[in-house]
Amino acid sequence: MCYNYQIEDPAPNIAGRYRYPDTPSRFTPGDQNGFTHPYVPVVTDKKPEDVQFYQWGLLPHWAKDSSFQKNTLNARIETIHEKPSFRSYTKNRCIILATGFYEWKWLDPKGKQKQKHKIWEKGVDYFSFAGLYSHWLDKSTGELIPTFTIITREAEGIMREIHNTKLRMPAVLLHVEESAWLSGAIEIPTSPELEAIQL
Repeated sequence: MCYNYQIEDPAPNIAGRYRYPDTPSRFTPGDQNGFTHPYVPVVTDKKPEDVQFYQWGLLPHWAKDSSFQKNTLNARIETIHEKPSFRSYTKNRCIILATGFYEWKWLDPKGKQKQKHKIWEKGVDYFSFAGLYSHWLDKSTGELIPTFTIITREAEGIMREIHNTKLRMPAVLLHVEESAWLSGAIEIPTSPELEAIQL
C-alpha cells in the first residue's frame, strides 16, 4: 500500500502541463505521511489544467466525521466499484503529483526487520498516482473539504521484490496516460518502469 510519498515543489517541472497557483494553500513540500492527512497537489477531471490542493484520505458524503479518513488513504482498483467508501466516486478522477514514494521490504517472515526503499519512475522529474476524490461537508463548521485517495494495484516488476508481503503498489501513471485517466478513457493504468534505492 502507499501511505508515505514525497512531493517537492512541482512548479518548475510542470510548466507547460499544468497551471500552478502563485500561493499554494496548506501545502508543505517534502515527505507526506497519509496518517497526518496533508494537503498536497492534485489535478482533477473538473479542472484538468489546474493544480489544486486536496487532503489525503477520501471522505464519502456519509462519513460522520473526519476520523474516517484513516480508512481511505488507498483504494484497491479491483474493488472501487463495490466498496461503499468509493463506489460513488469512481467517476471523480484525479492525479496526485509525486517525486517518489516509500515502501518497506520485509527481511524476515514476521516483518520484525524491514528495509526502507525510495521508489520513483525512471527518467522523469515527477510522476503521478491515479486517484479518486470527493468534497465532504463538515457539518460542524460548514466547510467543504476536498479529499482524495490513491489507487493501488497488484505489484509488478521491482515492486514484487520490495513490497514482498501484500504484493501491492500505487497505480503510477505514465505522463501520456494522465489525461486519459482523468477523462475515464482508461480503467487500469500501465505500470511504468520504476527505480529504487535502499535508505
